[in-house]
Amino acid sequence: MITGKQKPLEEIQKLIEPYQKILILGCGTCVTIRFAGGEKEVATLGSTLRLLEKQRNGNKTFIEHTVRRQCEQEFLDEIADRLKDVDAVLSLACGVGVQAIVEQFPSAVALPGINTTFMGRPEELGVLSERCLACGDCIIGLTGGVCPVTRCAKSLFNGPCGGSVAGKCEVSPDIPCAWQLIYDRMARLGLLDELAEVQPLRDWSSSHSGGPRRIIREDLKLPKTG
Repeated sequence: MITGKQKPLEEIQKLIEPYQKILILGCGTCVTIRFAGGEKEVATLGSTLRLLEKQRNGNKTFIEHTVRRQCEQEFLDEIADRLKDVDAVLSLACGVGVQAIVEQFPSAVALPGINTTFMGRPEELGVLSERCLACGDCIIGLTGGVCPVTRCAKSLFNGPCGGSVAGKCEVSPDIPCAWQLIYDRMARLGLLDELAEVQPLRDWSSSHSGGPRRIIREDLKLPKTG
């Protein structure tokens, strides 16, 4: 699940300062589930910005709307008419949603109201932990289902660094050592011998180091006509 948190109000106010009429646009999927940018958060932010605007005797106008997913064209189509009447969109989606708006509506000004953080899972209510870096070449089948790219502070592929203490990372005592987790998992599964195989140097071209990535599913593409 893509996670994020709302930008500080001071930063949002600075972003919207040049614009008079602003559409606060929520996203009904990832950020809604994570209580960061759904309909409720749009309403709360809208009320807060109106109050701050009133306190400074300003005259900005805020419109609120939430689409099901900002990352898909069919759902963004519904805001086409709204964009004609606003100066800017304050998006409470992840960075993909903000970029989808400007790609679909080249003349629109889209501003991020969310700091996109990571792909993770909830440990408990209000606590989210990073689990995937989307590196494009998943190896957790070799490491007991624990990702060393994301969960090891050094992204080590061949065992621990030697800096862990009592199963905790040297970066922080609150962070479990990823390789301790991997070792324990593989021991539980009776697969410790597999850790003896040295992993080769990583080819990071499958990650963002190779530039912006694309997935092309020929089986899903519409046939060309004409």
